[in-house]
Amino acid sequence: MPATRAFSVRRMVVRASGALLAVERVALMGLMYLLTALILLNVITRYARFPIYWIDESAVYCVVWLTFIGASAMTRLRLDFAVTMLTERLSLQHQKIAKVISTGLVVVFGVALIVTCVLWMDPIGLARAGFDGRKLAAETFNFLYTEHTQTLNWPTWVLYLTLPIFAVSMTVHGLANLLEDLELVPRTPPKGFSLSELDGVN
Repeated sequence: MPATRAFSVRRMVVRASGALLAVERVALMGLMYLLTALILLNVITRYARFPIYWIDESAVYCVVWLTFIGASAMTRLRLDFAVTMLTERLSLQHQKIAKVISTGLVVVFGVALIVTCVLWMDPIGLARAGFDGRKLAAETFNFLYTEHTQTLNWPTWVLYLTLPIFAVSMTVHGLANLLEDLELVPRTPPKGFSLSELDGVN
């Protein structure tokens, strides 16, 4: 029974990773379309001598979200960069061990980033302050919930949500990769991505 339950947990991690990857795929396509539209609109309005001042900032934040979501998806697709000058000289068994260590470090980094985001965004402190950003800033000097962007005038914490989202999704993807590298679950090809064996860098 414990073995069956452990296998079920492993499958849940892989399925969660697959679901996240599907959402990331749609988000990446949507953000790419949005970024293209923003850039074209910026060019047209500048050519017409009627520039819209908030487009530049919108494009910058769009690129930021694209970067973090794309980095998370690349983790699951094993397209993250790897330096193989040392590992390619190892035996196959030692290469597998090095790969497990590398994937494990990705998970450790993801967990550390989650902890950092919790400490930085301080949701517990915000709840204790009655979800009042000014009160939290007065008590802790954390001005995250009182700042706004320069031209869009959006709350900056909304845009910074990409960091905890990236941390969680990268950790889930890293766990799924680690389970596959340890051969605890069969490797499943990603859906919606046409990748050959030569496309993976790591």
